Amino acid sequence: MQPFEDAGTLDQAVSVFLSVRPRLFGIAYRMLGTIAEAEDIVQDAWLRWQSTDRTAVQDATAFLITTTTRLAINLTQSAHTRRETYIGPWLPEPVDTSSDPTLGAERGEALELAVLLLLEKLTPNERAAYVLREAFDYSYSEIANILQSTEANARQLVTRARKHIADERRSPANAAEQQRLLAALISAAQKGDLAELEQLFVADVVSYSDGGGVVTAARIPVLGRARVAKFISSFASHFWTGVTLTSMETNGQPSVLISRGDTLIALVSIDASERGIGQIMWIMNPAKLVAISKSGSRPSTSFSAV
Repeated sequence: MQPFEDAGTLDQAVSVFLSVRPRLFGIAYRMLGTIAEAEDIVQDAWLRWQSTDRTAVQDATAFLITTTTRLAINLTQSAHTRRETYIGPWLPEPVDTSSDPTLGAERGEALELAVLLLLEKLTPNERAAYVLREAFDYSYSEIANILQSTEANARQLVTRARKHIADERRSPANAAEQQRLLAALISAAQKGDLAELEQLFVADVVSYSDGGGVVTAARIPVLGRARVAKFISSFASHFWTGVTLTSMETNGQPSVLISRGDTLIALVSIDASERGIGQIMWIMNPAKLVAISKSGSRPSTSFSAV
């Protein structure tokens, strides 16, 4: 708890805000799935904090968390409408988590791309309750205060969100197995080996390609083991020519950055269970690769496929 006396002057207000800013961004990013929108929310929260009567605020951190969450809830409404007209599959914008694996949270929950994609199907309040509980370990009473609801309703929101995610996603494989399967995928994809690809996939595997209508990419998800294998093998002869592969950690998981010269082509990430790869996410929209290119922690070691 941040007592109100510490937030009286502008300098003190800045100090309080900066101390909690990583958490504010972590909440907003999980809610919205894009860096720019999350930054806009954090900036809006700062403007409201700057202009409010801070001597009347008993808990500065609670004020900022509540403000950020409510702003994010409001923005999810318009964001959902915009994504209905998005060209091709929409995927969350990846973030480099090599220096902050939990992205300002108590835990790294609700951060994987596959989970962020599932959160899109929840109501704004369900999404907020899930993020606050699973990633930031807020109590149900705190969540109720933030959402201006009851504790019982907060529990229901979290329960429904958990059930939806559990129903839609198999238990994820551990990090080592995710890394192994990703390396095997890249190796088989480069060779265009149908048999190897099919062995890596679960029967209902889905491949999403997010080009945003800016670059050439599949405009509908590709479903099923045989179809996904055939789809990936179909571009093996030209897609991988002259590229550099770089290992990265994005959204707390292993990923591969594909570049050709100084141009970023794609970021590839997977969601896998012990049964195999269930989702492949090809993030190719140049706008969603900008933050990765500017992260400053882009590794110099190349990716090694098995």
